[in-house]
Amino acid sequence: MITHDRPVHFEDVDAAGIVFFARFFAYCHDAMERFFDDVEGGYVNLITVRKIGFPAVHASSDFKAPIAYGDVARIEGTVTKLGNTAAHFRFLMTRARDGALVATMNHVHVCTDIRTMTKLAFPSDVRASLEKHLV
Repeated sequence: MITHDRPVHFEDVDAAGIVFFARFFAYCHDAMERFFDDVEGGYVNLITVRKIGFPAVHASSDFKAPIAYGDVARIEGTVTKLGNTAAHFRFLMTRARDGALVATMNHVHVCTDIRTMTKLAFPSDVRASLEKHLV
């Protein structure tokens, strides 16, 4: 499991003063990058040097409570399924100040050669990093 704390910034909120629903997906992407911290050079190296990407092919969410400017979103992430080319991630988001469940989100990402936009089998180091978080 990874844990990623993400402060809610002014530009994240809508006219109601709460995080705009689409921003939740960006927050989870920030957290998803943490799964690759054990890979040499991290997520940045995968994208910019090795040209390996992980586009989302499915995303679902259930929103439970609002989160506002000044709050911190605590995101706990796990890998729930790991195939040859796809990984299923589950994210639980809480408000750090009180532990209230804010959202649950499930994403599926496919390992991709970003030069050709074709799927690839996970390289061994990437697979090993993801397996550490498999539940």
